[in-house]
Amino acid sequence: MTDILAIIPARGGSKGIPRKNIRIFAGYPLIAWSIAAAKQSELVTRVIVSTDDEEIASVAREWGAEVPFLRPAELAQDNTTDLPVFEHALKWLEDVEGCRPEIVVQLRPTSPIRPKGMVDAAIRILSNHKDADCVRGVVPAGQNPFKMWRFNGEDKPLKPLLEVDGISEPYNAPRQILPPVYWQTGHIDAIRISTITHKQSLTGDVIYPLVIDPKYTVDIDTLADWAKYEAVIYGGLDVVSPGKPRRRMPETIQLIICDFDGVVTDNLVHTDENGKETVSASRSDSMHIKTLREKGVEVMILSSEPNPVVQARAKKMGVEAIHGIGMQDKGRVMRDVLDQKKIKAENVVYIGNDLNDLPCFEVAGWAVAVADAYPEVLRAADYVLTKPGGRGAVRELCELVLKNL
Repeated sequence: MTDILAIIPARGGSKGIPRKNIRIFAGYPLIAWSIAAAKQSELVTRVIVSTDDEEIASVAREWGAEVPFLRPAELAQDNTTDLPVFEHALKWLEDVEGCRPEIVVQLRPTSPIRPKGMVDAAIRILSNHKDADCVRGVVPAGQNPFKMWRFNGEDKPLKPLLEVDGISEPYNAPRQILPPVYWQTGHIDAIRISTITHKQSLTGDVIYPLVIDPKYTVDIDTLADWAKYEAVIYGGLDVVSPGKPRRRMPETIQLIICDFDGVVTDNLVHTDENGKETVSASRSDSMHIKTLREKGVEVMILSSEPNPVVQARAKKMGVEAIHGIGMQDKGRVMRDVLDQKKIKAENVVYIGNDLNDLPCFEVAGWAVAVADAYPEVLRAADYVLTKPGGRGAVRELCELVLKNL
């Protein structure tokens, strides 16, 4: 059997997004997505993370990768290229363990959204083409380089970047007659070991493509990128995930059940000198409830909170409420409610924020978390809203449901 090693490079000194590689992305540490891609491969025989950082090493081990060494600091600088990182890893494995794989796969943490089967597809292309030095993931280019120019200064003429045989002015030609072009992504490189050891390169001279659907194109460099691509995950794209597959919104929805604290409210409580408690909620969360009811979708509150403020807020919103439920009983009570209403669980949406909502997530046909839910809840959710609890999350969910009715 061919030894195929996956290496995930993850240095600690990210400046654009501090601690980027272990920051939570769609419920899981960013690095966990790349580890999952390697571990779910049928062909990869070993998964190693190369890092200079003890905390990253610890998180990587939690998610099933090996970290048999720490990368030297001089190989974890802003200007460090990938080649010396891979040369170091391969030399360490050979010197210390006598291990020399035939193929190495690079999985960059900053491209976490990968289609299922992608890793094995790249390995098979490399294995099936004996002339191949490596296989690189590519997507159709968003911009056409034949319509690009070399800039030599504002007081000098432009020069075309590229020329095309048989087309005198490609920058004036219809896009359809120009050669197709592809952009390399960070999803995957499958590399023959001889390419690294003999050619001192991560690509070599003969590079075969693995064409990836552009909807998986991701490269996370900024916090804006982070939010954008989390939305892609929560939007239902079928990807390799460290956790269970996320379900799509049901075609038929009859009931939306909301937790109270941290969903209808912002999870804060204000107490006066007499012990009277008040909570904060968003008026806008009531906006679409009447419209949903007219379309056959009921909304109700299910809460562990014993305070009568739950009933008061529910009355104001015009919804049913059951509250004062034991922390361990929400799932059972939810099943009883569905039996009484004769509603199938697959036609129910539950929105929550905390650990006591997880039993209800298991019952519901679609589990939704508010933006500021606890990490365990974010991981378990099928969809994560952009709004936090008590600040428009319920309204956002209502609008999502109405859009799909």
